[in-house]
Amino acid sequence: MKLTTIIIIALFSISLHAQTDVKIIPQKENMLPRLIVGIVIDQMRYDYLAKYYNKFSQNGFKKLLKQGFNCKNTNFNYAPTYTGPGHASIYTGATPSFHGIIGNNWFVRDSGKVIYVTDDSRVQTVGSLSEKEGKMSPRNLLSSTIGDELRLYSNMKSKVISVALKDRAAILPGGHLSNGSYWFDSESGNFITSTYYNKELPSWVTDFNARRLPDKYLSHPWNTLLPIEQYTESADDNNPYEGLYKGETKPVFPHNLPIMFTKTDYEVLRSTPFGNTITKDIALSALKGENLGKGDYTDFLAISFSSTDYIGHKMGPQSIEVEDTYLRLDLDLAEIITYLEKNYGKDNFLLFLTADHAVAYVPEELMDLKMNAGYFSYKIFSDSLKKYLYREYNDSNLVSCIINDQIYLNRSLIKRKNINLKNLQDDIVSFSLTFNGVANAYTSYQLNGETLKNKSAELMQNGFFIKRSGDIALLLEPAWLDDYSHTGTSHGTTYSYDTHVPLLWYGCNIKPGYTSKPVDITDIAATVASFLNIMPPSACIGKPIF
Repeated sequence: MKLTTIIIIALFSISLHAQTDVKIIPQKENMLPRLIVGIVIDQMRYDYLAKYYNKFSQNGFKKLLKQGFNCKNTNFNYAPTYTGPGHASIYTGATPSFHGIIGNNWFVRDSGKVIYVTDDSRVQTVGSLSEKEGKMSPRNLLSSTIGDELRLYSNMKSKVISVALKDRAAILPGGHLSNGSYWFDSESGNFITSTYYNKELPSWVTDFNARRLPDKYLSHPWNTLLPIEQYTESADDNNPYEGLYKGETKPVFPHNLPIMFTKTDYEVLRSTPFGNTITKDIALSALKGENLGKGDYTDFLAISFSSTDYIGHKMGPQSIEVEDTYLRLDLDLAEIITYLEKNYGKDNFLLFLTADHAVAYVPEELMDLKMNAGYFSYKIFSDSLKKYLYREYNDSNLVSCIINDQIYLNRSLIKRKNINLKNLQDDIVSFSLTFNGVANAYTSYQLNGETLKNKSAELMQNGFFIKRSGDIALLLEPAWLDDYSHTGTSHGTTYSYDTHVPLLWYGCNIKPGYTSKPVDITDIAATVASFLNIMPPSACIGKPIF
């Protein structure tokens, strides 16, 4: 052996021994969980975990917190924080700037109309006589989901099933290759789907609908689970910041559900905790009916609990109604977890729980407490903007639509009149900043390419998709909402009360613990992909959580 070769080998050996911080771990057998369960709770603030902790059961949220892993500092890394973008971002690991779901609705310049996130005129309803409710599909979603990647990896042998009350909360998590996505139809009281997935409902969904559970859940008033005096974490039952259910004069328990629905209108079920319970019911039926996690390939079940959002919007986060809903949801979760442990074993499933966004306190209440908060009237703003444009540009028709805190300009008219688009956008930004409640405004030129160091601007940039987004985006001040109601609340901003959500992991190879390190919502799909040793979704920007 040549001397130079001996020297090189010796130096390499010394180098290996010197790197004491490098841990060599032998490759383990490729053991995968048989089932992934993704749970998304619509409109859940992170602080609800602590706020209601003492009243939770041992087998629901508490079990996930005690025996699972808690990512305590999980935030959405874009805005607007709405249901459609939230579900899309969780399951694609991407922000709207990549997956294209910029809102629940948005304006389409080519047609001059506002479209709904999952609208699809090419498909038909399956499971109801309603023509509109089933004309839905995931075609507007530009990225693959983690479920899509699982299906592709297994050569379409893995199953992906998704269920929710809201169509968008079932369709977007299910992705393009879902074996079945099912949502609630208020007209029939059935869970339905569209011909994008199947031409008819599978027998297990037909059997589930035949049980007529909505009639059962709406046959009695909604009273509190515990004696009402024990709800010390919430405000008084009768307060001026809560909305009213149909036929009520006060926002107080009990809520008389039997008088609020008919056999052709089950809409009220969504705004009760029993909407979550029936979602739990169909999720358990899906596990059995589809034989999920019992085959040779990993399967995926996506569950979204939507009633928390409907109730939160109506009543606000300080209400007894919201607290009671979470205590009941805790029992529904306990039933799901217990079923999974009994029928699969803890080591054979991986469960994550998160939210599609959080929510603000009721601005009217904050104003009464002399805090900065308020309501922004887009009607007044729009009328004033038209007058300003007529005065400056001799035309009041330069704005096509205002939606999602974004202003869409009439591009064709602007081009015909030879108006400089960038200058016009800059002028509208300056005009917008004169309004009380507007913290800042950004043009499409800024959001599409510039480096914006302001945190809120960065989140708005991550939510901007040039082919679908507007020309100017407004950022309201903290605790300011659209002036549509002074009771209840909403969400959609860049602020922590809308972006900070729970993220809990439980099951296969999950050891108890927590981290306070920042985690982005887009990291969830990347982490699941890492668990499964598959490629992350096509537009994924997230990183696996360690």
